[in-house]
Amino acid sequence: MAKIYTTFDRRNRLLTLLRERPGIRVAEIAQVLQVSEGTVRNDLNALAREGRLERVRGGGVPSDDQPIYSLAFNTRLHVHEIEKQRIAHWAAELVEDGDTILLDASTTVYRMVPFLNTHHRLTIVTNGIEIGYKLAQNPANSVIMLGGVLNPDGILVTSLVSDQFLKDLHIKIAFVSCSGFTIEAGLTERDILEAQIKAKMITAADSVVALIDSSKFGRLSLVPFAHTEQINRIFTDSGLDQRWIEQMRTACTIFTVCGEDGISEYTPCAQETRHFRIGFANLGETMPFSIDVRRGIERAVQAAGNIDLVLADNRLDKDVALGVAERFASQNLDLVIEYQIDEQIGNQIMDTFRQAGIPVIAVDIPIVGATYFGVDNYRAGHMAGFALGNWIVDNWGGSIDRLIILEEPRAGSLVAARIQGQLDKLQSVIGEIPADKRLVLNSGNTCEISEAEMTAALKKMPGTHNIAVVCFNDDAALGALLAARKLHREHDVVIVGQGADRRVREEMSNPSCRIIGSTAYEPELYGEKLIPLALKILRGEPVPPAVYIDHVFIPATQEQSQ
Repeated sequence: MAKIYTTFDRRNRLLTLLRERPGIRVAEIAQVLQVSEGTVRNDLNALAREGRLERVRGGGVPSDDQPIYSLAFNTRLHVHEIEKQRIAHWAAELVEDGDTILLDASTTVYRMVPFLNTHHRLTIVTNGIEIGYKLAQNPANSVIMLGGVLNPDGILVTSLVSDQFLKDLHIKIAFVSCSGFTIEAGLTERDILEAQIKAKMITAADSVVALIDSSKFGRLSLVPFAHTEQINRIFTDSGLDQRWIEQMRTACTIFTVCGEDGISEYTPCAQETRHFRIGFANLGETMPFSIDVRRGIERAVQAAGNIDLVLADNRLDKDVALGVAERFASQNLDLVIEYQIDEQIGNQIMDTFRQAGIPVIAVDIPIVGATYFGVDNYRAGHMAGFALGNWIVDNWGGSIDRLIILEEPRAGSLVAARIQGQLDKLQSVIGEIPADKRLVLNSGNTCEISEAEMTAALKKMPGTHNIAVVCFNDDAALGALLAARKLHREHDVVIVGQGADRRVREEMSNPSCRIIGSTAYEPELYGEKLIPLALKILRGEPVPPAVYIDHVFIPATQEQSQ
């Protein structure tokens, strides 16, 4: 049976192949990874956008194979490489646009660089020359280098740092690593000067996050620079021995284990006597909406203080979702929050958890036997359809040449109600739209598939101008917009979205954007309601069979309707 990689791990494997076999061609990579050549090219382009490789004809060259100052640094960079990348990926999730953060000069923290390059308005303070150089290439963020003495290997600035200088920067999070860690000694380093500057970094930050691969647990280096109680959160990898996880429960710090399929998050020092283990199977880790749902759940779990969270990625794939359910059923979980796209496998998933005696909350896609949480689909669609109809009346005289419907048939009949709501309300404003004016496309629940479908459709109607588009979600709306933009036909379309995620809101800030609004679901607030709902179920308290979120339609600026 072919190994199924997550997108994250497949791309890391691709980088490893490029290092091990320079000049390897796309066709060979596709054969090794057992994916299509198109997937390989998409991965190469994505890695290039993240700054992790340089694209060359027929392939790519990993960026971090070109050290600025030190071959020794580059050598250490590839020790426990996959583990460091997983740790860095999840640690970078803590960073938000506009933050001021501090990064030490370690190779594990260096692995955060590509995941920070998608952020904006960051102020990054570092003593690492390699880290500073890489981050400074992104003009969206600012980099401040700490002054002092350059070490012989050319990658670290130490000493001569003013304590007051650091304190005046109002640093939100300091990300550090170490040579060794024990609960008793805390974080330790081999080099005295390096330990001194890390100690100053820690005292200057509001929060301290340690990135420690499993090989460093139990090691004791020369100089301690942080006690365990000074660390707010620790990220490590799934190679860690179970005994360390049990020991870390005695330390009052959030402890996150990063694996191939997701993470397990432990929150010790709970206020409540009973401690729960909750699993969250996310819809997909490539879409901002579902990422925001997961982040909201993580925040709510930390606030609750008595929950260990186990995370997995369903990857918009029914087979993956079934595999995740089977793993969760064997992990002694108290409850599962299930977020997956395919209505047809709901019964199989529910049967798996029912056999294990695990209650389930189903997010956005209903599952018979589970408590439903999420969108009031018909109402959400109604709002968008009404806004679209009014725009058409105001700007196109109430008439359209074509209606394109970007749906997601896998989601089932209940979720299809958000499309029906848009159609019903749109027609109540502009009148009935004949069947021969309607075109139904499959969004695939992704921006890429929606863009491809919309591109093909627009090419078949070159003389059609007033085209209204209703969408299953914001990924579909953005795909439709990108297709029209690519074909220079933006003014032929008007689009409404569903979700109002951060990408769509950013797009709608452009006065010429043809997405004229989106019904907000506020995915970042899901966790605030999901976790209290989960705790009620676990305590045996009565809950309704369905809990709906509140909706509001977010319109674009007035200039966009011109």
